[in-house]
Amino acid sequence: MNHIILIILDSCRYDSFVDSRSRFLLSLPTRPKLCYSYASWTAPSHYNLLMGLLPHTNPTNTYASELYTSEFRLWSERIGSSLIDIKNFLPSLWLPTLLKSLGYETHARVSMPVLNPQTPLNRDFDDYILQPNHNSLESILDDVNLGSAPQFWLINTGETHYPYMLNDPSLPFVSGVHGSLKRLDKDVSHQNVSTDFTTDKLSYLHQAQRRSVKYVDKLIHDFTKRVPNNTHIIVTSDHGELFGEDGFFGHGPICHPAVNKVPFLEFHKNTITI
Repeated sequence: MNHIILIILDSCRYDSFVDSRSRFLLSLPTRPKLCYSYASWTAPSHYNLLMGLLPHTNPTNTYASELYTSEFRLWSERIGSSLIDIKNFLPSLWLPTLLKSLGYETHARVSMPVLNPQTPLNRDFDDYILQPNHNSLESILDDVNLGSAPQFWLINTGETHYPYMLNDPSLPFVSGVHGSLKRLDKDVSHQNVSTDFTTDKLSYLHQAQRRSVKYVDKLIHDFTKRVPNNTHIIVTSDHGELFGEDGFFGHGPICHPAVNKVPFLEFHKNTITI
């Protein structure tokens, strides 16, 4: 069976991914697809991902039940077994549970505190670790050691999440859910908190996400070079991000197409040349 590496570039919107001019991911035969996240922010999106429901292509003239069935069936190819279908996901509807029943080791490395090990997401993982910082993909990938037993890795990384992009000190700080909770405990400074976003600044923020994609592209390239040939890698995002479009900024309690549009790319190591 194949090793499965699921890499979630937190908050990475589709156009940032394809406009990044990344040398590796954009050169693969399996071109990145424009797909749609099932949710607009990190926690519920990861719940869907761990159900086995990856971002979808939003096809027309299709019953939802047919789409779900086809999505679950794709795991047969990813895992390397012809026996996987939607019935295998029942009754738990939980990808780590299914994979453990097949003999997989299951590992999770997450960068966002809303995904911490105390949440319900930490179910049927052999180990589940919240990283000490948000820009952690390099150290996470260094931690992946694929042996003879098949392994599943859920990797959530924050390099593409505002405002953690490459630790750029010029980015104004606007916190997400966990930052709001910290302020309730008076545990975070209000310094550098800003809602004064000019057109030029918003354009700079969007460009910063593109630069971040280019940075993680090299890390994924180097990682792919050293994994075994029976490794299936999926690179996608949990949701997008708004940089001023139509007066919106951020993600979460925002209904806008840019929040739901995400990149989706998957490939098998033995089908590419590095």
